[in-house]
Order: sequence, then structure tokens, then C-alpha cells
Amino acid sequence: MKKLVVVAFSLFVTTHALISGCGGDDGGTPAEVAGDAAGTDGSASGDAAANDAGADAATDTGATDGSGDTGADASEPLKTVFVIMMANHNLTDVQDSGSAPYYNTTLLDAGAHATNYKTPAGNHPDEPNYIWLESGSNLGITNNNDPSSNHQATTDHLVTQLKNANISWKAYAEGITADTCPVSDDGLYAVRHVPMLFFDDVTTDSTYCKAHVRPLTELATDLSSNTVARYNFIAPNICNDGTGMSFGTTCPSISTDLVKSGDDFLAAHVPPILSSQAYLSGGAVFIVWDQGSGTFNPSDGPLPFVVLSPKAKVKHEGTLAYTHSSTLRSIETIFGLPLLRDAANATDLSDLFTSFP
Repeated sequence: MKKLVVVAFSLFVTTHALISGCGGDDGGTPAEVAGDAAGTDGSASGDAAANDAGADAATDTGATDGSGDTGADASEPLKTVFVIMMANHNLTDVQDSGSAPYYNTTLLDAGAHATNYKTPAGNHPDEPNYIWLESGSNLGITNNNDPSSNHQATTDHLVTQLKNANISWKAYAEGITADTCPVSDDGLYAVRHVPMLFFDDVTTDSTYCKAHVRPLTELATDLSSNTVARYNFIAPNICNDGTGMSFGTTCPSISTDLVKSGDDFLAAHVPPILSSQAYLSGGAVFIVWDQGSGTFNPSDGPLPFVVLSPKAKVKHEGTLAYTHSSTLRSIETIFGLPLLRDAANATDLSDLFTSFP
């Protein structure tokens, strides 16, 4: 019955917009018209109007059912999370850069972004930041070594929390094959960018590992078939996340424009997420950079950070201080999990949402 009502309302909105356009006034976008219609009964709030605008902005990304109505439901509780982990750029490298048109003209218009998101102080190089996002601490790791030397026995980390709570999870890594637990670098794939692979309870059971750490090429199918997990971690290869090099393997574009490589990756992979049922019915996408610029002395930031969600504050610029502990705390809050280590001390990301969680 709910679906019939939504379809009928979508047809009304589209027809209303077309009729209004005939009179010389374009009537606004379908999302704007929907906002006007909702306002006539006195029930539309400022938050609903903001989300209508966000739906209109998201249309540019392809998150639409063909009628101009995205179908996003801001009343749904947050229940599915996507984390896309980018790398090695300060906010000033990306924001207002001509090399990042998708970030600047689509993502910032469709969601909320932070201007004071940093790594935990001095937490470098990149691997410790991935471990932090998974566990709330770098667990003493201060280098980029493989799991063979940096593996951890603790079970107090995010994906095992999820497993124990019967909440599904998957990591999608670019450049791996489907028949292995990818615990070492391979070409442009960097294992240090898939944090759950540093925990023994994930990797010692090869079957479990292979079932949960999958090639990025499978994401589109899982989205279209609505079989994605509730927590999804997405790791581009070193060309597409902005790193550019990995222990002797160099991205072909390192002499050109790594900001553009990352922006092109987002432009290709974010729209299918935004048009998925998992996103439209209570989804949140966190686009996170691991650390700031600098090959040998990386910066703490500020880093680029964007939240996309039917419940995100559209075009909101958040100025509160955040770290990876804030993202972990927010994910654990969404899923009702205990707060790990520094996540218990962090400011959550609720300022970037109209309601949270």
C-alpha cells in the first residue's frame, strides 16, 4: 500500500510540474514542487525542505527512479552504512579544485561536509589511520607493514562487533581476486587500506575472510540486487584513492593528477550507491580521507570529509572538530554497538544530519 501511495504522489508531482511549466513558470524541480506540496498542509518542517533539496541535488548523481523523484525517505532510521576511504590529501587540495568537479559541484551540493576533520594527532603514516577507524586506536602500529608483522589478536574491533550482533558486513577492495584472503599487496592493491585484514579473527578463517572481503567489481551487482551488507567498507586501489605509490609499485598517473583520479573514482562509484534501495531506505555514505598531504611527513589535515544520506543536512558546512574516532563512534551508534577506545571520547557526526541516528 505504501508503494502505491509513493508512486501516486510521484505522478502527481511530475504532472503538477509539467502543468506549471506551461504557464511560463517552470514550477521548480519535481523535488521542489514536492516540497511546496508538502508545505500546503502545514506539516512540512525545515528539515523536510532541506531533504527535498538534497533529493534534487542527488538527481544529478543518478539517484532517481526516472520520474525525478529520488525515492529517498528521510523518515527511515539509519541502518546501512557505506564508508569510502580515500587517501593523502588535505581539504585545500580538493575543495575548490578544478581537478575535483564531482566533489565540488555534486557531492557538496547533495550532502553535508566537514571543514575541521583531522587525523588523530600525529597518527601517521596511512595504515595507523585505517586501524584507528576499525578499532578506535592505532593499537601501537606506527608503520605500513603487512598483517604478517602487524596482525592483532584482539577481537575488540568494529567488524567483529558487527558479527557478534548479527549485523552483516563486507569490505570491497579494488584489485583483489575472489578466491583469496588478500593479506599482502598485489600490484595496485594495498592491504594496509583494508583494516579488518589486520585482525586474526578475520584472517585465520580463510572461508570467513573470503566471504567478507570481496572484489570491488561485485559491489554494483550487490547494490542492484539489494544484497549489500549493512556495513560496507570500500577501498579503491592506490591510483584511485589518491595515494599514488606503494612499495615499488607506482600509479601510472602519479606524474599527472591524483586528485582527479580520486574524483573520477567517486564519480563512477557513488551514483550506483545513491540509487540503491539500501541507500534510499535509511542509508549513509561517509567519504573519508585517511590522512593529509605529504609523502614523508603527512599532514593531520584538515581533510576532506562528506556525508551523503536522506537524513544529511544538504549543503551544510560543519565546523566542529572531528577525527576518525568521530566516524567510528557514529557507525557504532547507528548499529547500537559499544564504543571502542577513543570513540568513547569523540564528538559524533550528528551535526551533519537532520536527525541522528
